[in-house]
Amino acid sequence: MSIRQRTWTTKKGEAKSAHVVDYYGQDGSRHIKTFARKKDAIAFEAKSRVDIAANMHIADSATTTVAAAADAWLANCTAAGLERTTVAQYGQHVHKHIVPLIGDTRLTHVTVPFVRAFLDRLRTEGRSDAMIRNVRVSLGSILSDAQERGLVARNAVKEMGRSKAGRTRHEARHRAQVQVGVDIPTTDEVRAILGHAEGRARAFLMTAVFTGMRASELRGLRWSDVDLKRATITVRQRADATNEIGSPKSKKGRRTIPIVAALVDTLERWRPDCPKGEADLVFPNGAGNVEFYQNIVRRWLPPAQIAADVMVDGQPKYPGLHAFRHFYASWCINRPEDGGLGLPPKVVQERLGHSSIQMTLDVYGHLFPKGDSMDSMNAAASALLIGSDMNAT
Repeated sequence: MSIRQRTWTTKKGEAKSAHVVDYYGQDGSRHIKTFARKKDAIAFEAKSRVDIAANMHIADSATTTVAAAADAWLANCTAAGLERTTVAQYGQHVHKHIVPLIGDTRLTHVTVPFVRAFLDRLRTEGRSDAMIRNVRVSLGSILSDAQERGLVARNAVKEMGRSKAGRTRHEARHRAQVQVGVDIPTTDEVRAILGHAEGRARAFLMTAVFTGMRASELRGLRWSDVDLKRATITVRQRADATNEIGSPKSKKGRRTIPIVAALVDTLERWRPDCPKGEADLVFPNGAGNVEFYQNIVRRWLPPAQIAADVMVDGQPKYPGLHAFRHFYASWCINRPEDGGLGLPPKVVQERLGHSSIQMTLDVYGHLFPKGDSMDSMNAAASALLIGSDMNAT
């Protein structure tokens, strides 16, 4: 590896010079890189010498651009069988946020400072914190895919992981917890909504309330997965945003949920009126096919809330179905004396189909009884002090 100065004269007679780093990569191939400033050439030579010794150097000529790497990653996501909606979301990250700003950059130039500047630019240009996090994850996946193809030696996004963890903890401290009456319907609100729901809307909302199933799972639910004799519903599939049927969200998403007698009765009465179709769906559209989510939240959910006067500022209070998943979680958690089931966290996780117990605790941990009520503490103290002088007084 050597550094030499190259001089030449332009056609206009102007003298020019540059500093050239001449070196052989770890594969034995010769490479040349030119710099206007000598100090940049020296810095590159020093870094490349270390990277070549560690078998981690990739020349600019042996790599590609961020845009080309992103296209290869998206193609791999499709080939791997990811849901179309997931691939489409990744495509938005690539084509709306990554390629317009850094698409022409070669992968060897994507360093930690470069990524930091890119994320700062996203924020400056008005992207939300949630979108910036999502784009960052996608960029990291692009670099990981490129690493496997031998197009880049380092993943700058992963190298930023330590600082990311600190930011994630900071964001979590300021993230609002789900609240009863705000994110979670109250018992009185649920009672009123169900009391004013009719037909398939009532059957659908009853199932949402008493199973906590995701909207995609409810839309993909088949009668063959409903066992009315054993009073269980088994989640085996879901319908995505494009109405395509696929596997549950995660391995834990496959689960069997016990259902109450009132729901069994409601489903038995709904079944004869349910539109028939090849998909054997419990809550299909009029033709027996998968119902669009937007139709449910526009046509099925609002009328019952309006009739029950569960409103805020003249609009239905709960615009989405996830509120009823929250309610089911709180119902599972609440103590029996408070009208709930009093289930432990692990069982709540299994009922909801969360991929980990940590997810359950992160979202609903504050709802679990703390075991520190004054009556309980006084009773425990009395038991501890039986026979002591302090208890006698």
